[in-house]
Amino acid sequence: MAELKTYPEGTPFTGRIGRTAGESEAAWPVPKAARPGAPNVVVILLDDVGFAQLGCFGSDIRTPGFDRLAAGGLRYRDFHTTAICSPTRACLLTGRNHHSNGVGIIQEMATGFPGYNGAVPRENGFLSEMLLAEGYATFAIGKWHLTLAGEYASGASKARWPLARGFERFYGFLGGKTNHWAPTLVHDNHYIDPPRGWEDGYHLNADLADRAIEYVNDLRTVAPDKPFFLYYCLGAGHAPHHVEPEWIERYRGRFDIGWDRWREQVYARQLAGGIIPAGTRLSPRPEWVPAWDSLDADARRLYARQHEVYAAFLEQTDHHIGRVIDHLERLGELDNTLVMLASDNGASSEGGVHGSFNECQFPNRIEASVAENLRHLDDWGSAKSYPNYAWGWAWAGNTPLRRWKRYLHQGGMSDPLIVHWPKGIADRGAVRGQYVHVVDVAPTILEAIGIAPPATLNGVAQRPLEGTSFAASLFDGAASTTKRVQYYEMIGSRALWADGWKAVVEQPQGGPLTEEVLAQQRWELYHVAEDFSECTDLAAAHPGKLRELIERWWVEAGKYNVLPLDSRMQLRMGERKPSALGPRSRYVYHPNAAPQFEYTAVNVKNRSHRIVAEVEIPAAGAEGVLLCHGSWFAGYSLYVKDGRLHYVHNHLGLAEYRITSTEAIPPGRHALAFHFRRTGEHRGHGILLLDGRPIGEGEIPHTVPAVIETSGEGLCCGYDSGLPVTPDYRAPFRFTGRIAQVVVEVDDGSAPDFDAQMRSAWSDH
Repeated sequence: MAELKTYPEGTPFTGRIGRTAGESEAAWPVPKAARPGAPNVVVILLDDVGFAQLGCFGSDIRTPGFDRLAAGGLRYRDFHTTAICSPTRACLLTGRNHHSNGVGIIQEMATGFPGYNGAVPRENGFLSEMLLAEGYATFAIGKWHLTLAGEYASGASKARWPLARGFERFYGFLGGKTNHWAPTLVHDNHYIDPPRGWEDGYHLNADLADRAIEYVNDLRTVAPDKPFFLYYCLGAGHAPHHVEPEWIERYRGRFDIGWDRWREQVYARQLAGGIIPAGTRLSPRPEWVPAWDSLDADARRLYARQHEVYAAFLEQTDHHIGRVIDHLERLGELDNTLVMLASDNGASSEGGVHGSFNECQFPNRIEASVAENLRHLDDWGSAKSYPNYAWGWAWAGNTPLRRWKRYLHQGGMSDPLIVHWPKGIADRGAVRGQYVHVVDVAPTILEAIGIAPPATLNGVAQRPLEGTSFAASLFDGAASTTKRVQYYEMIGSRALWADGWKAVVEQPQGGPLTEEVLAQQRWELYHVAEDFSECTDLAAAHPGKLRELIERWWVEAGKYNVLPLDSRMQLRMGERKPSALGPRSRYVYHPNAAPQFEYTAVNVKNRSHRIVAEVEIPAAGAEGVLLCHGSWFAGYSLYVKDGRLHYVHNHLGLAEYRITSTEAIPPGRHALAFHFRRTGEHRGHGILLLDGRPIGEGEIPHTVPAVIETSGEGLCCGYDSGLPVTPDYRAPFRFTGRIAQVVVEVDDGSAPDFDAQMRSAWSDH
């Protein structure tokens, strides 16, 4: 059989065209193929996992899969991130700094400045786009969080969804977190329901591993030798900490010693194993973290259980990632797969001093108490919970470092990094001390696999990479750090590392940031090359060095679009952002459409409003949801059950306020309505109506003030996605009559007083 004649895609045709096919010679355009023997690339990104929470970094949490990768590869102890989620991911995938990508903060807090608008420019190509152009298959699994929050909706632009940035396949979730028992899933460019319900044993970690294995198998069926890039991002260990009870039972009683002693034990293992430099000191406990010995028995019992659940969640995550690694080994491909495993920032303190059974309470200015949390202790980690642990465990999870996620002392942005590549790395099990930043990952991968950064990509001229490759250190433990400087900025806090020195100033998050405040702020100085845990502030001893680093920070800030500084947290969410909807007072919803989320759904919070469903009830009657938003952690639902019309307002899982019609809904065409009249701050009076006639009313003394969605469970018409707003029905509880449309009208087309809604419950610690 004659060989097919081919030519590179995008170049002139090399065959011959005559007047007939018989006089002509065919030739086929083919895309560029990867070089023979090119390695696979797998990047595994954990979420909110601290420096000390993996077994191979000193923890007693069982992570045999991660430990196996570390034993067969390298551990980098001086790896750094941006201290928060979306910015770290943008750096990792582009090799450019987070503000250069327009991702200076998480996507939900984007603002209208070049360093913060959330729109990664096309001249900052993604690693997926670079590798796709070089003949790689490209898959993204799990968390994305690089799409603007106003573009999560199914009908919104897909320009910032994964398939538009070089990934051929995607399975996961778009936002910053999701419910592991009932996630809001996207498959490629559309929303889907999970393959089964939480009642039937579904868990997202297992599903993601199944899908990663499936994608590899699908590729190998048609292209046995084609290398792939798998970007595999877990929602774990970000809250909610969800895991099956059999995993939790393995840790019962393990953390009764408390965070102080646990931290000391981890520190001892880190020193003994060479994970941290010899002579590193254990940084002191901050005053806002209570000493374990000062706690009463109830608090100890609560906090210990919280960490049992977290540890189980992390071990279960390790297990499912291990399934994917085992599958690559069975295929004979693990030896020539470059695996990089890291976390996106330090352990998270967002559970507050007591932790939270329902994390949706936190942004709504409700701080859980020990007593309230204990009421739910047996359900911690289950589908009835949306939990996070107390911040004492976040502090301990970053041992021996100071602070935690969102802050720029080491605990916020120093993270575990494991590199495993048996075919390329000979020095297995070693700990590397070179200074590395997440912006350096993409250039390192490219150099290691022999691909030059492209000058153009998809017809767009590319900006130079801003990261510095550390590929030499993969092969030579004595290779010097080639990086000379790295700036940091997060929510107004600033830091700069240069040649082993670090200057840092922490801005209270949510606090005012003015020129006067800037002038009065006191920077700290650490020689981190010798003081890994930042225990000795040298600002007074070396004022000249401090001035030099501060001045260099402002230079870097100007270079990379860092300004203007902004210390606001949730208030940034309230700023008006570009939207195809525009301001309006009337919204029309159609049955069974994909959910609408916080930035595209009607905002009824703290506003008088009317919901009118135009329906047809068959002679046999009907039931189901007309309109709802949220889940049993917070939200509202208007629905028909047992022949009557119901409205439920779920106030953050703390109380349900229910109004039920006094009469049954007869067959025929009707307007079923709910009117809410605001009578005060976050309270009001509700009325149910049948064809304009009142059929039920009641007071709603507490409404959700700021945040309904805990995990992307958006506004639904004709059904309730994920977990139901109320246990009065089982989701999806689709309406069995006919809905023509549901119209929601609010009292005005402008946004409500977001300042009043969103005054932060975020701590300054």
